[in-house]
Amino acid sequence: MPAKETTVNVARAVQHGKLRLIIPALAIAIAAVIIPFSQIASAHTTNTTTRAAASGAPKPTIVLEHGAWANTASWNGVIRRLQADGYTVYAPPNPLQGLTYDSEYLADFLHSISGPIVLVGHSYGGAVITNAATGDPQVKALVYVDAFAPAQGQTLAQLLAAYPGSCAVPSNLTVVPFPGAPAGVGDAYITQSAFPSCMANGLPAREAQALAADQAPIATSALTQPTGVPAWQTIPSWAVVGTVDHAIPLALQLAMDENAHAHITEVKAPHLSMISDPGVVTSVILQAVHATT
Repeated sequence: MPAKETTVNVARAVQHGKLRLIIPALAIAIAAVIIPFSQIASAHTTNTTTRAAASGAPKPTIVLEHGAWANTASWNGVIRRLQADGYTVYAPPNPLQGLTYDSEYLADFLHSISGPIVLVGHSYGGAVITNAATGDPQVKALVYVDAFAPAQGQTLAQLLAAYPGSCAVPSNLTVVPFPGAPAGVGDAYITQSAFPSCMANGLPAREAQALAADQAPIATSALTQPTGVPAWQTIPSWAVVGTVDHAIPLALQLAMDENAHAHITEVKAPHLSMISDPGVVTSVILQAVHATT
């Protein structure tokens, strides 16, 4: 064999030998890179699954309790926003027949719901949720919207007398009888002439007049029945306070909410802030949801 050809064959043999050595080395190097990446991918998948499982926890049901001189429709702006976020929402009618009866009525409704609940009350509805949620482990948060949050033994009449300035005074009320009413008890309406400035100041005039026409009256006995053990003693609370509320004086709202250790959000709104500022009210409800469920 010529010397040149021999040299070429030897070179090829050497290169082939090098390739035989290089290929396994590359395989080992690639495996060393792939294995950590697979471990990282596995860890990422595990973390993603964990987060998904956490986010897949059942959302709480939101229950909205209206107050005196309002009705379930007053929550419509809030309901639309909560439903758009995927929440189940109930706005049961408040009988407005007295604090004891109304609280028991709401408590029975709450017992029909499975899973966690965030309970919201407006105005007199705040006193109702304060009593209805006591001892109910499903209720994870209370939200007071321009609402009463009385302490044990307090009545709404006492609170209003201690903090004068409410527009819900006898001269602005019309009291009518109802069948089966106890002696001296009637259904109280706010006169339609007083309603816009009392309850709906700042709302368009036509809207305020319509609200005055379809208001739900409250039995006068609701003002004198004392509160039981308040639910806010054991359930975290939030509050929306309308700073231009003419029905429940600002100082009274702040005093009650501070006593209940509520997280307070002030908004320049009338007594019906869930109508004038549904976005703010919804935001506070969601704060309570995220903090407690």
